[in-house]
Amino acid sequence: MTSTAVDDRARTYRAHARPFWRRALLTREAAIIGILLVVIAVSLATVRNFDSPLTATYLLRDIAPILLIALPMALIIITEEIDLSVASIVGLSSVTVGVLTQSGWPFEAAALAAMGVGLVAGSINGFLVTVVGLPSLAVTIGTLALFRGVAVGLLGTEAVTEFPETWTDLAKANVPGTPLPLIMVPFAVLAIMFAVLLHFTPFGRSLYAIGLNKEAAQFSGIDVARTKFALFVLSGTVSGFAGVYFTLLYSNARGENAMGMELQVIAAVLLGGVSIFGGRGALHGVIAGVLLIGTLGSTLRLAGVTSDIINVITGALLVLSVVSASFLAWLQSRRAAALGKRRGARTTASASTV
Repeated sequence: MTSTAVDDRARTYRAHARPFWRRALLTREAAIIGILLVVIAVSLATVRNFDSPLTATYLLRDIAPILLIALPMALIIITEEIDLSVASIVGLSSVTVGVLTQSGWPFEAAALAAMGVGLVAGSINGFLVTVVGLPSLAVTIGTLALFRGVAVGLLGTEAVTEFPETWTDLAKANVPGTPLPLIMVPFAVLAIMFAVLLHFTPFGRSLYAIGLNKEAAQFSGIDVARTKFALFVLSGTVSGFAGVYFTLLYSNARGENAMGMELQVIAAVLLGGVSIFGGRGALHGVIAGVLLIGTLGSTLRLAGVTSDIINVITGALLVLSVVSASFLAWLQSRRAAALGKRRGARTTASASTV
């Protein structure tokens, strides 16, 4: 266990001693929400067409898969694990629904099968991590290549573009009378379910306990392996659903779909306040992180910035998220050490006076 991880966990325990208003407002999540509001305000004032309802519609459509996948990803990282294979599962799910639809399956059955493929892929990750005992970083790097290879192998350089118009129109539809894409409805339902699960149930508390100290969580009666396995299955299933939506949105099933999306998901989760060392994070910060990265991307595209530069900025945000979390943990540990020395000095002085 690294000293940075220890410092971050100590800071997490100390945070609960602060007043509630400080825990609610003086947090990294609140800071990300504040930055998001500032970016939106500046974009509205300076970027042409950013205030158009179509901009909000296309922005939310584009980031919907990232929003969906970020929910289980946050839970996985809170337990000090990671899943780098999510984008490849999206691609594999997309190819599955395309191939089955092309073969004559009803779209509904093909979509369920694609989500089932995501579930199986997540189960493979969970089995290798929790039963075999391999590091999740190494496992999901391997399955990232494996699932992507299978997806590309099934279709090669071809693409399936014929899907029922009823479903493609539904994927592109808005909530009546609003610029909000209809996909935001299932996302909102999932977000509420994940938020309740993480923040208001014993299962959620067990995730923080695992991330803070896996051995202590095990001794307290938490089934660490089963819990982590369930999270990887959730991640795979949600990624499968995101793959079906991605396919319908762009009317395109290809093995290369969602290439590199895992970088955006992880960057948003870490930017939203989830600690890469586990034991810390909140879903409202994660959602704000996804919206911040999406808003920045939309603003830069409207300003004429190329996608390569936007990818560079996303990577820089990922590095900044990790570095800033480590720096804040180090700074907090220095302050705590200094405070401990002062208290020790006062105790010594009082004892000598007596």
